[in-house]
Amino acid sequence: MRAEFPDFRLGNVLATSFTATLTERHGDAVERIPTPQRLVDWLAVSGLAVDSCTTAQLERSWELRESIHAAATATATHDSLPASALRTINDCSIQGGAAAVLTPERHRQWRLSSASRVEDALSVIAADAISIIAGERDGRMALCASPTCQAAFFDTSQSRTRKWCDMNTCGNRQKKARFNAKQRKSPASAQ
Repeated sequence: MRAEFPDFRLGNVLATSFTATLTERHGDAVERIPTPQRLVDWLAVSGLAVDSCTTAQLERSWELRESIHAAATATATHDSLPASALRTINDCSIQGGAAAVLTPERHRQWRLSSASRVEDALSVIAADAISIIAGERDGRMALCASPTCQAAFFDTSQSRTRKWCDMNTCGNRQKKARFNAKQRKSPASAQ
């Protein structure tokens, strides 16, 4: 990975990991795939390696990302799904030529067309989003409790009460803020 870019936040769910390529949406937003090559990098670490990416394909990926985020947020808040988000997710899902294949280790893996097109990778991401938003997988859509983040994530915890999109970032940041506030309130106890 290139050192000049922020690290990727990779989770267990492809679609919500993809939406996490734009973080701190309600604060100082951090774009983690600002260039076509950076999208190629993200797709590679996500098991969807492509040969190359154009600026137009990058822009289409941003459109898909924001559509997934809008639909996932609506799902988490029990609102109606935005029509434009549905259209984009569905269009991306049907435009690719990817196929699921079974590995000898009994894992599903995606095989892109021989040309390894970005559209194929986006179709896999869109299909994953459809799966979680439609409720086909065990879990629930939730929003990060961080006021600056509020990322949509797929909660698969046993109790389905997870508060943070990522405990190592948003969760730790909130715990540290609470600890510091408590320390400021009781300076005598620190002596």
